[in-house]
Amino acid sequence: MSRPKILVYTPRQEPASVLDTLRASGCDVVMGDPEWQKPGGREAFLAAARDAVALIGMYSRALPLDRSALEACQRLRVIAKYTAGVDDIDTDAASELGIMVTHAPTEANCFGVAETTVAMILALLKRIKDRDADVRAGNWRGANMMSVYLGARASDNRPGLTVGVVGLGRIGTRVLQLLAPWRMNFIACDPYVPPDRFLLAGAKSVDLETVLRQSDILTLHTPLTKETRNMIGARELGLMKPTAILVNAARGGLIDEDALAATLRAGKIRAAAIDAFAVEPLPMDSPLRQIGDRILLSPHSASFNEDAQLGPGMEWSARAVAAAVAGKVPDNVFNPEVLPLWKERFGGSNVAG
Repeated sequence: MSRPKILVYTPRQEPASVLDTLRASGCDVVMGDPEWQKPGGREAFLAAARDAVALIGMYSRALPLDRSALEACQRLRVIAKYTAGVDDIDTDAASELGIMVTHAPTEANCFGVAETTVAMILALLKRIKDRDADVRAGNWRGANMMSVYLGARASDNRPGLTVGVVGLGRIGTRVLQLLAPWRMNFIACDPYVPPDRFLLAGAKSVDLETVLRQSDILTLHTPLTKETRNMIGARELGLMKPTAILVNAARGGLIDEDALAATLRAGKIRAAAIDAFAVEPLPMDSPLRQIGDRILLSPHSASFNEDAQLGPGMEWSARAVAAAVAGKVPDNVFNPEVLPLWKERFGGSNVAG
């Protein structure tokens, strides 16, 4: 009798420690084929995934785990992602089918995104890129290179700017922690976190429209779901201050990119910094490429760090798979609503016998 299979369906140079954790669960570990990520590779992937008890890997737009893919995997009990985001998975379908989804909101991942968010805010408001280009062009301290002072000043009773966060999870909270010494004003919108989260972050809880209207700096930190897709469109952008900046280091698809390009082109907001896009790599004909210095573009790399990257997420995901194949519930379940059905199907049951 063959051993149960764990499929590393989107491999990313997993270290030996991760593979050892998976093998210690009593399962065979099969590495996915990079060709699956190319057009036409879906069928080969599904053929390999049909008898897998676990899928593990990084985020992949090329291999979305939609309902049809999940229904084809009759033995599947867990999908473990190295990343915090899971919008390449139909989590509603997974929950209905009794499939647990885990993610890896590690410090290396989440806090790396938070640090990049702060760096983008400072780069825009302190005109870092523009001033560099100006000096290289032979100019010096032009009046058009004035930057923005962010914090409160007691000397002239100047209030600090208002930072608005949409999504007060790990990343949104960390952004406010990093900005706290600047003595700015914090507001946040998140209907899914308890009231004490706002207290701990030092933010006032408000609705989305208030965040849009009052923020000098608006930063998005929500997952991409049916509810949040294109949550920032022409109407929402029209509510923002003309001096405001918008930062998205979360997920492409949260913003209507055509509407954002039109808003920036018309000068209706000051600037934007975008690290995640609806289509990636960003198409050459994207209107966002035509905005000039009003937009700072980044290649979905906010969490890329020399000493971390996906490593901690891989370790976390491997432990989640090992727990799930042993019939135990790990501590990083993304779709907790699945647990009653999952426990009925798999709870206490070690797939390796």
